[in-house]
Amino acid sequence: MSTEFIQSLKIAASGLKAQSGRMRVIAENVANADSTARTAGEDPYRRKVPTFTAHFDKTLGAQTVELGKVQRDRTDFKSRYEPGHPAADANGYVKYPNVEPLIESVDMRSAQRSYEANLNIVTATRRMISKTLEILKA
Repeated sequence: MSTEFIQSLKIAASGLKAQSGRMRVIAENVANADSTARTAGEDPYRRKVPTFTAHFDKTLGAQTVELGKVQRDRTDFKSRYEPGHPAADANGYVKYPNVEPLIESVDMRSAQRSYEANLNIVTATRRMISKTLEILKA
């Protein structure tokens, strides 16, 4: 099997793994979008932002990508007036996570498209390997 085929598969696999991790972080954000702290004065869930790190793989002779450090979004929390809530402060306001479902949806769609693009590379490479083997058998 050609080295280029193996390189293509490994590079695409690194992209699949990175985008899969990105989707996991986004899913965690969405799942916690309406969670609050348990008691007054505590902070609720803070949105997480995935980062990526590029690495030069000497054995492949190419750049690969992996999920880097997951950062905390430092934007302000939302607050709602809910005086009866267990997490309400002295003024009756409850802090909610700094997660915007619309932004998470757009990020998820972007991650999905990147994942699909890498998957298409794997599929195309497999087809080329299969055709190459057919030609060699003939």
